[in-house]
Amino acid sequence: MAQESASLTRMERLQRLLEISKVISSTLDLQRLLQTIVDLATEVTHSEAASILLYDSNIQQLKFAATPSFQEDGFDHLIVPIKFSTAGWVFTNRRPVVIHEAADDPRVYREVDRALNFQTRSILAVPMMIKNEPIGVIEAVNKLNQGHYTEDDLEFLETLAAQAAICIENARLLRNLQIANAEFKRLDRMKSDFIAITSHELRTPLGLILGHVTYLKEIASPEYDEQVEAITRSAMRLKSIIEDLSAIAHKERGDSRIHRTEFSMSDLVREAVNRFSIDASEKQIDLKTQIPRKGSLKVEADQEKLDTALSHILRNALNFTDPGGKVRVEVTRVADHVRVIVSDTGIGIPCDDLPHVFDRFFQVEAHLTRKHGGMGLGLSIAKEMVEMHGGQIWCESDEGSGSTFSFDIPVEAKQAEAAAKVFKMD
Repeated sequence: MAQESASLTRMERLQRLLEISKVISSTLDLQRLLQTIVDLATEVTHSEAASILLYDSNIQQLKFAATPSFQEDGFDHLIVPIKFSTAGWVFTNRRPVVIHEAADDPRVYREVDRALNFQTRSILAVPMMIKNEPIGVIEAVNKLNQGHYTEDDLEFLETLAAQAAICIENARLLRNLQIANAEFKRLDRMKSDFIAITSHELRTPLGLILGHVTYLKEIASPEYDEQVEAITRSAMRLKSIIEDLSAIAHKERGDSRIHRTEFSMSDLVREAVNRFSIDASEKQIDLKTQIPRKGSLKVEADQEKLDTALSHILRNALNFTDPGGKVRVEVTRVADHVRVIVSDTGIGIPCDDLPHVFDRFFQVEAHLTRKHGGMGLGLSIAKEMVEMHGGQIWCESDEGSGSTFSFDIPVEAKQAEAAAKVFKMD
């Protein structure tokens, strides 16, 4: 009968360990978890009390993190030194210790007993380890009925110590993640505010510059045409940057909306290519379209936003294609989508950079050596405009051999709106 009773007691302990494992997997409340572990340590080792001490790197001492439920208040300001304490010895040596006669052991730190009006008779203490490094100690104190701590007690307390270490590590990882997320959100807000303020504040001086340069064109003698034209080009480039910043600001504030009308993607492509034909001629780039003769390839979409997307892709293709190169723009029907493809014979994109070409402010070239200008916003804006329609955009490229940018737009508004909701959820 004695063996059956002992076996039953072990089964009960295993059951309690299973219960604590379920609690650990169901909550992130660290204090509650540690308190549950302390209470369970007291129960399974048949002790008067138990506690968890954690190492505080700031003071290089041990502090109580969880204490007996009946005596929580007295531990608030207690610090246990690494030297001259049982917990400190276990922490330093990374090994458990069993003390049957605490009164005769010099490792017992007496100040805790004096502060709590408590008498320590026996101690079982084990280290809590994370990646082979100690983070603290769990102690069981005063085996009941004047008994001695057993190998079973040690085994179960070591299991609880491992559970406690997992709780603490998870809590630390969660806290670090929350701090990182908070910092990311703060920086993201700062970036968004900067973009919004910059785009707004630059509009007024730019308007004055454009107004005055228009006036100068009318009154200046022909000998100043080159200088006036240089001012105009720079001002228009700045205008394009401000428009890009404004588009991002509107998107982040949620002000950007889709205004759908039915129009021909074939016509949109023709008009966009015509606008860029002068730039292409100046760079001696062969810019041509490939559009089906039959059918206008109509879509229900926001014509202005898709024109913006295509313009950014075209500008990118022309910027990164050397004189004598080619840029081709194709529009075609693919199932229930209209696909636009812009291919060039430019410098191409390195394989490592390809996943980031649609990231804001990303530059394929090194910042100090790039020669093509731009802020790295165009392609990210194109991506946002396409995805607002529930479409998809992607890039294929071989470094040194050119790039191909493609995007699909759903033909019907209902299909596009359903797809756009999926993008928002992602």
